[in-house]
Amino acid sequence: MQVILKQDVKGSGKKGELVKVSDGYARNFLLPKGLAVEANAQALGEMKAKQASAAHKAAVEQQAAEELASKIKGQTIKLSAKAGANGKLFGSVTSKEISEAIERAFGASIDKRKIVLDSDIKAFGSYTVQVKLHPGVTADVYVVVGEND
Repeated sequence: MQVILKQDVKGSGKKGELVKVSDGYARNFLLPKGLAVEANAQALGEMKAKQASAAHKAAVEQQAAEELASKIKGQTIKLSAKAGANGKLFGSVTSKEISEAIERAFGASIDKRKIVLDSDIKAFGSYTVQVKLHPGVTADVYVVVGEND
């Protein structure tokens, strides 16, 4: 019997897959527990519509990420921080601060977890920071840390 899985089922497949299983397994386990639906014309049509919708959504997100990447790529973000007499910062510049600075400068909200720092920023200077906007879409942004005025 062919069924469409509603959830990931260990040993059978992942959510949304069309799989062939034994009749007993489908009738006694998958269908009663709501883990799958029988693969009829209506269910197959719904599955294809969901896949098309997901593909369209992914394409729109990819395009938006590419547009944002072209907008911020190579741009310089200026941050100011307090430091001691030797030029060492009190604390460090975090990805959250960089994210907020990008949002102020470009109006684009970027999650702090998408900002990749090679090492902690604990001194004044210029740093290159990678921003991962979408799988396969990254942009390098220059961060200049200066002293508080």
